[in-house]
Amino acid sequence: MNEMSAVKPQDALALALAGDMEAVNALIRERMASRHAPRIPEVTAHLVEAGGKRLRPMLTLAAARLCGYQGDDHVKLAATVEFIHTATLLHDDVVDESTQRRGRPTANLLWDNKSSVLVGDYLFARSFQLMVETGSLRVLDILANASATIAEGEVLQLTAAQDLKTDEGVYLQVVRGKTAALFSAATEAGGVIAGAPEPVVQALFAYGDALGVAFQIADDLLDYGGSSAAIGKNVGDDFRERKVTLPVIKAVAKADEQARAFWVRVIEKGDQRPGDLEQALELLQSSGALDAARAEAFAWAGKAREALESVPDHPLRAVLSDLADYVVSRLN
Repeated sequence: MNEMSAVKPQDALALALAGDMEAVNALIRERMASRHAPRIPEVTAHLVEAGGKRLRPMLTLAAARLCGYQGDDHVKLAATVEFIHTATLLHDDVVDESTQRRGRPTANLLWDNKSSVLVGDYLFARSFQLMVETGSLRVLDILANASATIAEGEVLQLTAAQDLKTDEGVYLQVVRGKTAALFSAATEAGGVIAGAPEPVVQALFAYGDALGVAFQIADDLLDYGGSSAAIGKNVGDDFRERKVTLPVIKAVAKADEQARAFWVRVIEKGDQRPGDLEQALELLQSSGALDAARAEAFAWAGKAREALESVPDHPLRAVLSDLADYVVSRLN
């Protein structure tokens, strides 16, 4: 595994799991087909083949492999996880009225909102068919719960958005819903399908959960200072959409009267003027909110690495540990 150390962790994972990923991609192509509605594979292919990192399905494959799994149900689970992820992206872009994802126009822009929502529904249904084929009730339970948690997190985000009373507890709940739930389900399901002992399954869940939280905090931070290439959307999108993310929550907590009035105007009232994004960045910097949020992202990455201490020693374990570091290294 040493020759992989200079490679990005997700590329090292892709390399180590190349055969499995080939099977996953073939299965995805096969199951996203539709005899009666050709728009389904058109819309799905636009997103599935947009060059996404396939991180979530790789987490399922890696978890199963490092627990010594020799069967092929992990391929079905990895495809399931990718279908759930793709379905949520299609729905998200409609909800957020987004025009760009992974540097390309969104499906709702190229087709329409109706197609995006209905194709997302189709992919959710497909994901449940795949889960059932593994014959594991526990896996079904894990992924069904994750699907419900994701939807719950999205609805919670709707009510928390544009509300400056949103605190860090609610933010964490949203993040656990919309991002970490699928990471942790991906790793936990991999351990379960491999028949791993309960402490190992729990450690894999904890790893996925902490990795997902670190990933989302990093994403929210990059919105205030990354490059469009690094985040696959436009810098400042969260600000323009008036999302109350961790950096904003921390800045509002430290705000004096003048700064608070600014946040109320731009986030709660939506009265955004030229130069406001720059002023927001200045306030986030001067209040220490960016540094504090960054420290939190690194702490969650540390929790992810710690959780791996309880899983079997395996070359993939080191790659997963590097992945936790890499998720937050984008902030350096």
